[in-house]
Amino acid sequence: MKLKLLLFVCLLMAGTNLMAQSAYQWKTATAGGYTYKYVTNDPSKTRFYTLKNGLTVILSPNTKEPNIQFRMSVRAGSNTDPKNATGLAHYLEHLLFKGTDKFGTANWAKEKPLLDKIDALYEKYNKTTDPAQRKEIYKEIDKTSGEASNFSIANEYDKMIAGIGGNSSNAHTWYEETVYNEDFPSNSVDKFLALQGERFRKPIFRIFHTELEAVYEEKNRGLDSDPNKLDEAMMELVFPTHNYGQQTTIGTIEHLKNPSLVEIRNYYNKYYVPNNMAAIFTGDFNPDEMIKKIEKAFSYMVAKPVALYNPAPEKPLTKIQQVDVYGPAAEMVEIYYRGYPENTSQSAMLNIIEKILLNGKAGLIDINLNKQQKTLRAGANYQQMKDYGVFSLSTQPRAGQTLEEASKLLLEQIDLLKKGQFDEGLLKAIVANRKLSFLQAFDSNNNRAESLSTSFVLNRGTKWDKDLSEVDESSKITKAQLVAFANTFFKDNYVIGFKHKGVDKNTIKVEKPAITPINANGNLTSPFVKSIIDAPVKPIAPKFLDYKKDIVFGKVGLAEVLTTKNSENSIFRMSYRVNIGANNYKLLPYASTYLTFLGTDKYSAEELSKAFYDIACSYSVNVGTEVTTISISGLQENFDKAVNLVEHILANAKADEKALENLKGTILKSRENNKLNKGQIMNGLTSYAQYGSVNPFNNVLTNDEVKNIKSADLISLIHNLTNYEHVVTYYGPKDLASFSADLKKVHLMPKEFTPAAPAKVYTYTTQTANQVYFANYEMVQSEIRWLRNTGLYNKTDAANIEVFNSYFGGGMGSIVFQTIRESKALAYSTFAQYVSPDKSDKQYSMIAYVGSQADKMTDAVNGMNELLNVLPQSDKSFDNAKSNVINNIETTRITKDGVFFQYFADKKLGYDYDSRMDLYKELKPITFANIKDFHTQKVANKPYTYLVVASDKKVKMEDMQKFGAVTTLTLEQLFGY
Repeated sequence: MKLKLLLFVCLLMAGTNLMAQSAYQWKTATAGGYTYKYVTNDPSKTRFYTLKNGLTVILSPNTKEPNIQFRMSVRAGSNTDPKNATGLAHYLEHLLFKGTDKFGTANWAKEKPLLDKIDALYEKYNKTTDPAQRKEIYKEIDKTSGEASNFSIANEYDKMIAGIGGNSSNAHTWYEETVYNEDFPSNSVDKFLALQGERFRKPIFRIFHTELEAVYEEKNRGLDSDPNKLDEAMMELVFPTHNYGQQTTIGTIEHLKNPSLVEIRNYYNKYYVPNNMAAIFTGDFNPDEMIKKIEKAFSYMVAKPVALYNPAPEKPLTKIQQVDVYGPAAEMVEIYYRGYPENTSQSAMLNIIEKILLNGKAGLIDINLNKQQKTLRAGANYQQMKDYGVFSLSTQPRAGQTLEEASKLLLEQIDLLKKGQFDEGLLKAIVANRKLSFLQAFDSNNNRAESLSTSFVLNRGTKWDKDLSEVDESSKITKAQLVAFANTFFKDNYVIGFKHKGVDKNTIKVEKPAITPINANGNLTSPFVKSIIDAPVKPIAPKFLDYKKDIVFGKVGLAEVLTTKNSENSIFRMSYRVNIGANNYKLLPYASTYLTFLGTDKYSAEELSKAFYDIACSYSVNVGTEVTTISISGLQENFDKAVNLVEHILANAKADEKALENLKGTILKSRENNKLNKGQIMNGLTSYAQYGSVNPFNNVLTNDEVKNIKSADLISLIHNLTNYEHVVTYYGPKDLASFSADLKKVHLMPKEFTPAAPAKVYTYTTQTANQVYFANYEMVQSEIRWLRNTGLYNKTDAANIEVFNSYFGGGMGSIVFQTIRESKALAYSTFAQYVSPDKSDKQYSMIAYVGSQADKMTDAVNGMNELLNVLPQSDKSFDNAKSNVINNIETTRITKDGVFFQYFADKKLGYDYDSRMDLYKELKPITFANIKDFHTQKVANKPYTYLVVASDKKVKMEDMQKFGAVTTLTLEQLFGY
């Protein structure tokens, strides 16, 4: 089987001009008057250009859908922050969304003197140490910022992106990179390039003090994250001199309190130069035409010498160092080893070792720890940076297990690795699985863009050939080489981090400054933006599904069969969609989990995992509330083997009492940990508010019921799973007739389907008066969510909902984001959405959210309530929001097995055709008046349930009582155990 698998992979690669024995070599070519480099046999057909000014341009065409992914990657991040101004690169990232002297401003001549004054005030503020004087200077900054905001236009960049049909707009800063990413329709290339060319020409750092407050909130969110605190403390020891460990991306609180716009501008001028940047495009375009347009857009850039961060080498770690971190979240252990520079033979070894330890099926940690449930969960990962990498091991202890005991189990897997106690065949399986993942990755424009951006950041893309050949090269690594390397690498040279449950006595926060809301000027539009938005584009016609053509329907026995053909390669994905779920059988989720630890009368659980990994196939059983999905995927060559294995498991799974006892312990410990997770607590509050005291979140087995689970009951559910009514879906290279013939041979079908137990039906609550559900949690911030059930599904509301969500609270250009974050600086994260149900007999709900400092909770709630009750009108924002929704439909292409998901989703809502056809027609006539009426009828001046997760030491009961009657819910009420 392994030989057949490797032969198949080679044949598959030959079909795409990517034969294993072919070398990936750099070549030079010329087209359209431009010279570029490329790598032979590159499945992404990527071209690397260098413009006259030094700007790297990377183009990877892919015409499967009319969209383009963009990255502007800058080789500068927190590593290059000045020592006395950490967090500066991250500040700058935020400010690159604020516009230039041409957009983001309604009157640059009047705005500029005020911005110059703000610059000077910040410099004065930074040099002043007297608290009273600093407070007075900040008052002046706040006052002048308010005056300047009369001439600024907040979030005009985001409105432009929405106006040209952009689907996402974001950025991130890390150690050695700042990357700006966009996703836009291919008919808007000219508009997009005009915008990006202007964006980086002369950025203006306006609306700074409210953005600074957003960064403060981001810092406070980090201070509330126990894993984040643990990572920072461990990295400081792994890298005692390198900035990987000595400077964080967000920066220190002291530096955050003393920002310098002058320093930020100096940083921009120093590092944002064309010879230190790459413009990366992947998607639907002609590269010969695209390169000409890109050069025109960025030709103004001038190259400068760039001195990047060049630290002295770290001294070897020679001892075990321990870090102890305390906080409210669940206990955990992390172990960090310092790795090697990118694209080295040692890093290649560590990438393979990661998979030997953990690959989801047959790794040492998979088999010895996760499969045997010796810890709650365990993992391994190798994170590569430019100068070094970090190899990490992680685990969470079981109930009654100490952190030291859990870490000992992790380190025992390293000992097994060093002794060579793993099957040599595992290496071949790892290579085969990596090759398949490698080929599938290039289907996605986003994956291409991310890979190319990473390559540029790490080595300017000069080692793209090595990136492509890495999997092939790894096949040459022998077990003996890996074992020898492991014995030199894994020594008593690591940092171990223990995350304890307890009070962090060192917790601090960035204090809230006094900020007066600024004028967002949402109704104003700069001439530059108007010219971009109004420029004509060639329309893209939408492509809707025709279920009678895009899906071939058939039947095998009692089961309906749906197929769609994969004409690109020999990969299949199949599912049994069984029409039962947790609402029918409370035990079913536990049965599906139990199954992963079971063997059969022929094979052990470990042998089954290895068997799937050896043939590069996967299977899973996912239990939803109404449907259970058994998914099988892999190479068509191995279809019979994979499906036979799954059928054998379902029919012959054998009880294992030890595994069940361990599973019970895992469930109980996981439940204990869930109660320490603020996100899970908020989910519990939300379900409680939506359905009442008995709801889908807490209607689970009690702890006593878990302890009394019987193997026989779980095994019965497993053995009978496909005896219930189910539908079979298949995406693969075979047609319906061939697939049906194959399926009949391997899929056992009952003479009649077993009737399902009645499904539990939950009753929606009716909000008749404002009320507050509060859950206490030790944290710096407060999390507030609004919820209101608004009535049963109605097909006629679909278009209004789409436009309303896009306009009101669906992104950085939305009314909610502009007001709560940009204008009032009340939160780092905020949104609002009118949520549609997934089934015609369910209700809509209006949900809003703000995550703010605890001392700003009242202001944040009042700010959101104003928007929920009075919908601000901004005609340009509305036009952009509506256009964005229409563009999204026009440029979305649902392909492959995605047609099944759309078909089933439509069917649940009562459609026997693509519902987007109706939506598209209904969008065109929508006006702001329609949205305002919708807001008035469904959202405004209605009672809401407020859900608050915060520390009772930081929020006041009397403040919450102003929102409505307060009920403090216990964790037992929320979780049901």
